[in-house]
Amino acid sequence: MKTFPLKSMSLVEAQQKQFALVDAICRHFPGASFLNGGDLGLVSGLNQPQTTQRVEAVLADFFHADAAVLVQGAGTGAIRAGLAALIKPGGRLLVHDAPIYPTSATLIEQMGLSLIRVDFNNERALAMALARQQPDAALVQHTRQRPEDSYVLGEVLAQLSQAKIPTITDDNYATLKVAQIGCECGATLSTFSCFKLFGPEGVGAVVGDAQAVSRIRAMMYSGGSQIQGPQALAVLRGLAFAPVMHAVQSEVTERLMLALNRGAIPQVKQATIANAQSKVLLVTFHQPIAEQVLENASQFGALPRPVGAESKYEIPPLFYRLSGTFREANPGMERTTIRINPNLCGDETILRILRDSCEGL
Repeated sequence: MKTFPLKSMSLVEAQQKQFALVDAICRHFPGASFLNGGDLGLVSGLNQPQTTQRVEAVLADFFHADAAVLVQGAGTGAIRAGLAALIKPGGRLLVHDAPIYPTSATLIEQMGLSLIRVDFNNERALAMALARQQPDAALVQHTRQRPEDSYVLGEVLAQLSQAKIPTITDDNYATLKVAQIGCECGATLSTFSCFKLFGPEGVGAVVGDAQAVSRIRAMMYSGGSQIQGPQALAVLRGLAFAPVMHAVQSEVTERLMLALNRGAIPQVKQATIANAQSKVLLVTFHQPIAEQVLENASQFGALPRPVGAESKYEIPPLFYRLSGTFREANPGMERTTIRINPNLCGDETILRILRDSCEGL
């Protein structure tokens, strides 16, 4: 299987990201204000907690954007808010011709959007679709929807920008793993879940164009829709650890691929790295034993399913089935292939669990 995973940051690059984030925190939180725990309720003139406003300013600076807003509903809530800011119900939304992530598909259905599907891997096909079908906005998933996807996010966004199409990128599973997110590559808005970056449950972020962010704020007038100060601070605490932790995870994944392809586990036919949606190891067996391996792995310490997919709770490795979009794109593949996310563990732990799980099969 040939895949085209996104280029992860090196450990040195990840450290620089961490340092840049902390520098932005220092500029927006003078003195001991970062240690105050965060305020609650609506500050007059801001219509939100002051701490939340400061955290959003940090995010905007860090991601080189005009503005940022924290929203309820994690990554799904961020995409919902971003779509509502860029396209009216019943509008025409351009998407990649591939299985759509289930929660995004639900949002599209709720808004009654008409889909224009085009292969983002084909520059000419995209140009023709833009010229002939005139979409109102485009949704671009940063990570891969199919194993064979190879499009470069910046190149797709450049074509869309040239056609003056507002764009929203789903940056879940890519933020702080790669050097730039969508808004840094030309997207109108970037969206991602803070829960997937060691942050609090249920908080998402939208970063990008100031006017679009302002429209999202107008939807959040009530106090109950605000992200409170303590939640906002928890976002930054998680983000500060994410770049380095994900770089370490990437290095472990790459070493595991080499070891497995050199025959470390006899039952393994091939190991491949893919963004499916997280950057994971796809392990293909000679025989259709995937289901039994997954059942066994949970007995040896592996997590059988994600909580938030790289949330603060997922410390042991994940041994789990292929994502829904990958299964839809490749029927039957789930019988021979599993995905492994090391999370915070090392090579030897993965090899031990996999070896024990394959014994006798």
